[in-house]
Amino acid sequence: MSSPLPPPADKPGGKLPLTEKVAYGLGDTASCLYYTTLAEFLMFFYTDVFGISAIAAGLMLLITRFWDTANDPIMGMIADRTKSRHGKFRPWILWMIPVFMITGILVFMTPDLSMTGKLIWAYVTYSLVGMAYTAINVPYSALMGVMTSNSEERTVLASFRFLGANSGSLIVRGTLLWLVATLGQGNDQQGYFLTMCVYAVAAGGLFFITFKFTRERVIPPPRQNKVWEDLKDLLKNGPWLVFCVVGVLTLVHISVRGGAILYYFKYYIGDLSLATSFLVSGTVLAIAGVSCTKFIVAQFRDKRRAYISLTLINAILLLGFYFIGPTDIVLLFSLHLVGSFLAAPLMPLTWAMFADTADYAEYKMGRRATGLIFSAGTTSQKLGWTLGGSSAGFLLGFYGFEANMEQAPDTLNGIVMLMSVIPASIAFLTAFVTLFYKIDYKLEQELEATMAQNAAERSAQSPA
Repeated sequence: MSSPLPPPADKPGGKLPLTEKVAYGLGDTASCLYYTTLAEFLMFFYTDVFGISAIAAGLMLLITRFWDTANDPIMGMIADRTKSRHGKFRPWILWMIPVFMITGILVFMTPDLSMTGKLIWAYVTYSLVGMAYTAINVPYSALMGVMTSNSEERTVLASFRFLGANSGSLIVRGTLLWLVATLGQGNDQQGYFLTMCVYAVAAGGLFFITFKFTRERVIPPPRQNKVWEDLKDLLKNGPWLVFCVVGVLTLVHISVRGGAILYYFKYYIGDLSLATSFLVSGTVLAIAGVSCTKFIVAQFRDKRRAYISLTLINAILLLGFYFIGPTDIVLLFSLHLVGSFLAAPLMPLTWAMFADTADYAEYKMGRRATGLIFSAGTTSQKLGWTLGGSSAGFLLGFYGFEANMEQAPDTLNGIVMLMSVIPASIAFLTAFVTLFYKIDYKLEQELEATMAQNAAERSAQSPA
């Protein structure tokens, strides 16, 4: 029996049912059960639980994530050419659920191996989970571009997506360390493994809900490009090129800081238990910030101005962390909460703006490759995640970090730099690059009108 879908009378440019928006958002809850665990806890797991050095872990992340990043455009082109009764992108979500679950669990298994064996295990299992993440997340991201062609509705849909994402992050940040302690009963290796089993089952169920209750509506032009034509179109898409760079830089500054948080609390603040409160409270404010995305964007009139302004404010707040001492807990949390609220709309804006670049391609060239464009978006973000996460490991090693030991003053200062000056500098650069993104409010309206006209023409030409 086929899955229940929203009424077929829904138009590509119309408003989406609330149930469909929620179902789509739950897909990023599933993704972030993995993403947040890998981005914020994996380096710590490798160094302080599995016993791999920070530099070796950083090099492993760099090498495996570059390979993982290269997979995204391939997956995007495969998804663009997929034909099934469920559409182009939804079936991949269904097909990849079991693989996604199993590979995530393997990463947090800790077999009794030599150091070389541990590194081989880390390289292989992390590569596998990265490929599984690509195969399910690229189609999931592209799905937003074909659920509706309405620019404002896409911003709302992106907000639901990142409400889901922040909910997933909240679950991980609020429960991971507690689950590790509870399920492990003093054995952190067992605790991490069992915790990931719990997250994997939850992620699989949530992705199934996304598959079941969403629908693809935006029909691409009937003539499918060859691969090289798709790639040439991308290189002519100026807004897409600019925003790929923006996506890389945004994730670099987020990943550098995210990778340092547990070390910051364990070794600088001196209380690892505070990390959970820090992460959870920030995520709650981020959820509030995402909920206000539409309102905040309206204050700046268009997405471009909002992105630049919010990034600059975030950079200034990050700089403030450099001046916080180990006992300035109230100031620490205050800066974090304000920054979390104001930076939260950046992620939904990112994907709404990538959707606009897909429309721009059809507007300028008469052709559309939604999967490839969104895969390039995930590629840029993974590249940022790669550079940021591996840089955190390299810099920890550069500053002389040694796991589970008292750190030298220079090492502590380096950890503080990873929480403040380094990500702030990258955020300032991000705002500057965004100035070259040329889709403003006026062009957004032109794109939306063109997409509506194209959809009406293709609908009229389709057989009844």
